[in-house]
Amino acid sequence: MNSIPSNKKVILFDGVCNFCNNSVLKVIKYDTKNQFVFTSLQSAVGKEITQYLGIDTSKIDSIILYEPNVAYDIKSTAALRIMNDFGGIWKLTQVFLIFPESLRNLVYDYIAKNRYKWFGKKEACMIPSKEIQEKFL
Repeated sequence: MNSIPSNKKVILFDGVCNFCNNSVLKVIKYDTKNQFVFTSLQSAVGKEITQYLGIDTSKIDSIILYEPNVAYDIKSTAALRIMNDFGGIWKLTQVFLIFPESLRNLVYDYIAKNRYKWFGKKEACMIPSKEIQEKFL
């Protein structure tokens, strides 16, 4: 896992999900502090990270926020922690942390279960443009 920068937070996402790809583009837009890098769950790096963390992606269909040598979060907690790092008005999203994780994840899982039906699916992972290529592992 030498290719993973230790000073960045890694967001692992479903590379064939249109909603997930659009979310990644939003994170890139709001990541003014340049603290995130990305890899799809389907990529070699994504598989290496999930294997290292002991996450079975066939059982956990989720976004993963991995901070090397610190911690990782999944599902709603990962999404909320990402938004918190944007700063500004995004910090207001942290109010949802008062709700039990199990309740937040019910909503997250409902959206995740229906994301292909609602937003569509690609045949292959997104290929980043030259402008954002350095953000991907």
